[in-house]
Amino acid sequence: MKAAIFIPCLTEHMYPGSGLSMVKVLRHAGVEVEYVDDQTCCGQPAFNAGYRREIIPIAERLIKLFAGKEYVIAPSGSCTAMVRVFYRELDISGALKDDLDDLCGRIFEFCEFMVDVAKVDSLGGTFPHKVTYHDSCHLSRELGVVAQPRKLINDIAEIDFVEMKDSDACCGFGGMFSAKFGELSTEIVARKCANIVDSGAEYVIGADAGCLMNIGGYLRKNKMTPKTMHIADLLATSLDL
Repeated sequence: MKAAIFIPCLTEHMYPGSGLSMVKVLRHAGVEVEYVDDQTCCGQPAFNAGYRREIIPIAERLIKLFAGKEYVIAPSGSCTAMVRVFYRELDISGALKDDLDDLCGRIFEFCEFMVDVAKVDSLGGTFPHKVTYHDSCHLSRELGVVAQPRKLINDIAEIDFVEMKDSDACCGFGGMFSAKFGELSTEIVARKCANIVDSGAEYVIGADAGCLMNIGGYLRKNKMTPKTMHIADLLATSLDL
């Protein structure tokens, strides 16, 4: 089984270790990993800001770059949803529409790929800590990926997994939303972090760098005990990769 990895902007610039963790876990699971050179942003920030016509060249370039790959995997529900769901709203060149349809059937978020495609059972890791999980909006709402991260977490030996209150509530990041509506975003993330603290978890696990950056920033600023961790980092750490 071969997979090309798609590394989103926040992963590349803010959380590169999570991308490396994803590669290590995929290889541990027997997946042959390929990095596609010259990949860039999927265009989501501009799309969300209303520049839907302007990002068409970016989308078409990404479609061409990943054409013909057996699978494409990203450590982000947000960017996976951008390609699989929202690229269909763009006026993509007719010559590339078949390629887009094909890509939409082969691009997966990391947890989704591990459980639904690679059919991974227990990886054999150990993590003797109490954790909770934050459902990021695009991953859960646009892709319907809810059970898969929880399966990967619960398969880790010695882990103590607890559900927080309103685990599927937005963390307030929303890309441009947090920049344009800062005060509202802060109120939303404050509620999310209070639920994390109330769960008693040492770590809050997530599958999107944007959410983890937003939640982690609030936790640190307010000297709250829990730490954030991408699920790829959790799996790699549990396996001592």
